[in-house]
Amino acid sequence: MTARYLPFGDSALLVEFGDTISLEVNRKVIALNGAILGSDTRGIEEIVPTYRSLLVRYDPFKISYEQLVSQVQDIEKTLKEIHVKKEGRRIVVPVVYSGAYGPDLSYVAELHGLTEEQVVELHCEREYRVYMIGFVAGFPYLGEVADEIATPRLETPRLKVPAGSVGIAEKQTGIYPCEAPGGWQIIGRTPLTLFDPLQQPPALLSSGDIVRFKPISEIEFKTIIEEQ
Repeated sequence: MTARYLPFGDSALLVEFGDTISLEVNRKVIALNGAILGSDTRGIEEIVPTYRSLLVRYDPFKISYEQLVSQVQDIEKTLKEIHVKKEGRRIVVPVVYSGAYGPDLSYVAELHGLTEEQVVELHCEREYRVYMIGFVAGFPYLGEVADEIATPRLETPRLKVPAGSVGIAEKQTGIYPCEAPGGWQIIGRTPLTLFDPLQQPPALLSSGDIVRFKPISEIEFKTIIEEQ
């Protein structure tokens, strides 16, 4: 797989590893992201990993586009297969799947001919990779859910989705780090804080991390909230 190097405006470089969403492609994105962060390349202001590409913002007064491309290409050539396959942290996310915490749980169950308990079981039985962080600060795009519970977004997005809400959109699942508008099917809510600007790093999850959901009771939910 050959990466494509493209200018993105007058102060950013876009490195594309493919045209499809896949584990292999995302591993290469995360590997290059980590390698650049660990290098001494000057002039880089921000690196944004996505599902299939890496955006590198730079200061054109400190490094030219041509120089940046050359240095990033050299870094890419040094990547070893072991680095490409390296996973991030493994994190268990507790979720209460009931009532007001999961307003769309019954819809997802009915759509697929399942019970609510079966939807929860399917959502919790597998591990999910954090493919990227986006939409709002700290929002993790996780994949992929089982085909049995893959569900389209709402036809009309909600104006407010509570912080911690866990949703499904097609084959993706994700967690709202703050109250925000959104159209994902909300099946539960976690008491964990996904984004805190006063913490370092501010986001709980990073691209490449592995997440597993764990069902908890409403009492456990409130206990964790109080202990944070």
